[in-house]
Amino acid sequence: MQKSLLDQLREVTVVVADTGDIQAIETYKPQDATTNPSLITAAAQMPQYQEIVDDTLKAARQSLGAEATAANVVSLAFDRLAVSFGLKILEIIPGRVSTEVDARLSYDTEATVAKGRDLIAQYEASNITRERVLIKIAATWEGIQAAAVLEKEGIHCNLTLLFGIHQAIACAENGITLISPFVGRILDWYKKDTGRDSYPSNEDPGVVSVTEIYNYYKKFAYKTEVMGASFRNIGEICELAGSDLLTIAPALLGELQSSHEDLPRKLDPMIAAEMSIEKIHLDKDTFERMHSENRMANEKLDEGIKGFTTALEVLEKLLAERLATIEA
Repeated sequence: MQKSLLDQLREVTVVVADTGDIQAIETYKPQDATTNPSLITAAAQMPQYQEIVDDTLKAARQSLGAEATAANVVSLAFDRLAVSFGLKILEIIPGRVSTEVDARLSYDTEATVAKGRDLIAQYEASNITRERVLIKIAATWEGIQAAAVLEKEGIHCNLTLLFGIHQAIACAENGITLISPFVGRILDWYKKDTGRDSYPSNEDPGVVSVTEIYNYYKKFAYKTEVMGASFRNIGEICELAGSDLLTIAPALLGELQSSHEDLPRKLDPMIAAEMSIEKIHLDKDTFERMHSENRMANEKLDEGIKGFTTALEVLEKLLAERLATIEA
């Protein structure tokens, strides 16, 4: 029998699980795993992970001692919960986990740097080396500058909420380890903007965007890795076979595992190196001009930050309610 699409994909691309669901990670055995505030909030509400939430709250209360007011406990547990999930994930996967900086800091370079250092310190306190962690930061100009600082300290970063070539080039020029361009969210925007119900996979605007970024990186030999993210269907994934990495939700991993069609490689560094592509240098003014001219990237970045912020606020409320239950 022909290998599954998932097995074929693994031959040309590093497969990453896009989830906070530890059971799903155990099922599909990815190399790496990524999380975000929405995924952590969803996982925190699953009964099978209540022990992780409770243990994080209890540890926060114990470490605060006399200062363990409900508000302080929730605040500290909130800061530690993503790392708690990350530590559990790292027990399963051989590679790296991405843990996200608070989205409310997306336009604050200094605060993002401080939070990135704090997240790494938490992992290192649990004997996890920084090579196994990617600090996930929104690809605002401020976020990219923060990531550049962290990279110089040996703290590797994953720049997320990335929708345009200007964001990608700025990341590469600042020596960022990895970027996560969002395929499905780009498709969502174009479908809404044009009124179209669908696109052929090879014409999918998200696929086109990631392909452009991949070819640009390989043409100019940037070391920054490209990890397509936020997929809506397996057609998008198949069109990006050959990307450095792809982070995929469990439902789509299941579809890939159960499908057995032939999977040709679509992205190839050797082909990209021969392409005629103009090199662009990005300073802050150029970045901001290109961002303002790209209505899709502008709107989706803002929407993504707001969405992750909302998820974080929901998580804070959940933690407060759970703490009250524990202490009752």
